[in-house]
Amino acid sequence: MLVRPMIVILLSSILLAYTSFPLYKRINKKIPNKSISIILSLLTVILIVLIPFFILASLVIQQGIYFHDSLSNSIEQGAVFGFGCISVDSKLCSIINHIEKFSLEQSSALGIEGQLQKFLPFLKSKIIDFIQGIPLIVAQIFLTLIITFFILKEWKSILKGITDLLPTRKKTIKTIIDKFGNITHTILYAQLFVALVQGIVGAIGFYLFGVPFPILLGLLLAFSALIPAIGTAIIWFPSSIFLILSGYFSNNYLILGKGIGLFLYGLFIISTIDNILLAKIVHTKAKISPIITIIGVIGGASLFGIMGIFIGPILLPLLITYFQAFRERFK
Repeated sequence: MLVRPMIVILLSSILLAYTSFPLYKRINKKIPNKSISIILSLLTVILIVLIPFFILASLVIQQGIYFHDSLSNSIEQGAVFGFGCISVDSKLCSIINHIEKFSLEQSSALGIEGQLQKFLPFLKSKIIDFIQGIPLIVAQIFLTLIITFFILKEWKSILKGITDLLPTRKKTIKTIIDKFGNITHTILYAQLFVALVQGIVGAIGFYLFGVPFPILLGLLLAFSALIPAIGTAIIWFPSSIFLILSGYFSNNYLILGKGIGLFLYGLFIISTIDNILLAKIVHTKAKISPIITIIGVIGGASLFGIMGIFIGPILLPLLITYFQAFRERFK
């Protein structure tokens, strides 16, 4: 109960200490002072990770507000698809308009508009809660950096103290510690880092080709990159089809060309990034099922908030590793 209020900060500190440890060792070779080396490594992490995070957060808030206003206006106007098919002589256009009208009638009969109207206050409250929680997030980050400093400074004694306290065999503890390094490397670099890069590249593509809400779609694309088989296509493919149909039915060949361009961009750039990165810069040390990663991301975010996206998919495989070690002991 004493540790519970600090559990996210403690787990984040351990994760941050692990990821910044190689950088700290490099700096410490050139600057013998341990404290200065740790401070410089943490400042580097702040510049690389935290500043882009706050920039991304501000963009997400802006697009979240814009999405809320846009959805509200669409409900008021009764818009469903919004293709705006204007070619009177086209039979296909006439069919689309009938589908539009039918969808409006069905959505009204099923009460979809009412559900969307209920969703709007929920979305607005989440945006307000996130904005109001920014000071708390800053305070948590500050405490995380302080604890990380002491973990890096006394990591040998801390690790020995933890292993001495754990009520299990030393062989099992060694297995878990070894697995922690391999699992963390695989999750952070081979899965989450690659998904993040795909999300960034996707958001850039959505922005260049004129897709609405490129940042929000980029975040969804980053998460979809963890899904086996389908992956990022679940986001960029419908987006490209939307542009193609919008351009075709409105006789706007510029939008039609952007849709085709986004399709090719998604097919040859977004979808191939993971293969390139995994082959060139990432060498996986442990095989982690994407299903476990997805469950860890969702469950971790639910339990620990934003940092749970990184904590969850690491804790879950470690728990499975512990169960495997426990089972082997009693075979």
